[in-house]
Amino acid sequence: MRFLMMHRLDERAPEAWNPSQEFIAKMGAMIQDWSERGILITAEGVHPSEKGALVRKDRGAATKVTDGPFTEAKEVIGGFALINAEDRAQAVRYAQEYADLFEEIEVEVRQVVEFDALPQS
Repeated sequence: MRFLMMHRLDERAPEAWNPSQEFIAKMGAMIQDWSERGILITAEGVHPSEKGALVRKDRGAATKVTDGPFTEAKEVIGGFALINAEDRAQAVRYAQEYADLFEEIEVEVRQVVEFDALPQS
């Protein structure tokens, strides 16, 4: 099964967009390990919200675009990883291992819909 891990962080924290060399080394080691073990499909960090936009369409309304930064949000998406796991419990264990690299972080784990598993109509 594939799972998406999205991590949120406080973009006001100094290390959010300027990681230490120690953090980079730890993250690199985890990426290499997970890649070699077939866990990691892909992973990317993203730029701060000031370089982003939010596109929203409410039911029956026109689409609206809001440019970043998203000042109303303390925590923003800082990156994602797409992983392979046997089940949700294993994906959560991987997310915990990932979270341990950070001082403060929130990682959301969501199973990816496999289109070949959808009911045929």
